[in-house]
Amino acid sequence: MSSSLPRSGMAFDVTGDGDTAIFLLHGIGGNRHTWPALVDALGRAGYCAVACDLPGYGASATVEPYTLEQLALSCVQCMDIVGARRAVVLGHSMGGMVAQTIAALAPGRADGLILYATSAAFGRPDGDWQRDFVRQRTAPLDAGCSMSELARDLVARMVGPTASAQAIAAAVAAMGAVPPETYRAALGALVAFDRRADLPRIAVPTLALGAENDGNAPPAVLQKIAQRIPGAEYVCLPQAGHLAHLETPAAFNAAVLAFLSRHFPAASATSPMPPRPSRFS
Repeated sequence: MSSSLPRSGMAFDVTGDGDTAIFLLHGIGGNRHTWPALVDALGRAGYCAVACDLPGYGASATVEPYTLEQLALSCVQCMDIVGARRAVVLGHSMGGMVAQTIAALAPGRADGLILYATSAAFGRPDGDWQRDFVRQRTAPLDAGCSMSELARDLVARMVGPTASAQAIAAAVAAMGAVPPETYRAALGALVAFDRRADLPRIAVPTLALGAENDGNAPPAVLQKIAQRIPGAEYVCLPQAGHLAHLETPAAFNAAVLAFLSRHFPAASATSPMPPRPSRFS
C-alpha cells in the first residue's frame, strides 16, 4: 500500500525471528494477549508471531470512521512496518472479516490467509435481523451492566461443552477489558460486512477453520467459504466452540501449523523466542 495510508496507532507484539510472519487478529471480545499457546507454538516451529491489538482495543488508538475497511488499512500499515518476507494473516471472527477485507483492498499483500470462526457476510446495517442483533448485544450496557458482566454471559454461550474454567476465565477477562465504546463501534462495523463477492478473487493459500460446536460461526459457514475460494482448505475442530484457540489449543495449533508447513515451510524450527517489547505502528 502507499505511504498515504494514515498512521495506524496499532500496538503489536512480535515473537520469533522467522522470515514468515503470522499476523494474529482477534475477534470482537479479544486483544493481542489472547494467543499465548499459538504464539509459543509458532515460535517453536520457526515462525514469527505478530499479535495485534485492533484499533480501539488494548493499547491501540481507535480510528474514525470505525469500519472494517479502516481496520484493514491499519493492519496493512502494521504489516508494512513489520516488513517480513512473507505474511500470513490469521483472523478470528471479526478479525477474519478484517483479513478478508485486507485481501480485497490490498490483494497480494498477504501471502496466505487463515479465516477462523468467521463469516463472509453479516448482512446490511438497516436489516431487521441486524438491528435486533445490535440491540440484543448492547441492551445490557444500556441497562448499566459492565463489559465484565456482559462478557460472563456471552462467553458462556460461545464455548463448547469441554471448555475448561481457565479458558473461560481468559476469554471473560479479555472481553471485560474491551472499552464499551469500542464494542459498540465494532458491532456497527460488523453488521455492514459483506465480502461474498470477493471470495473467488482470493488467490493465495487459504485455510477456513471452523469448530464443531460453534454457534456464532457454524462450521457449515466455514465450509462454504472454502468452497468459494479457489484451492482453499477446510478443517473442522471437534468439540470446540467459537473460542477454539483457548478451548482446545493443541488441536487448534496443530491445524494451523499443518497448513503453514504445507504452504509456508519455516526455514528451521527454533527454541521459543522471548517476546520483543510491544510496538506501536
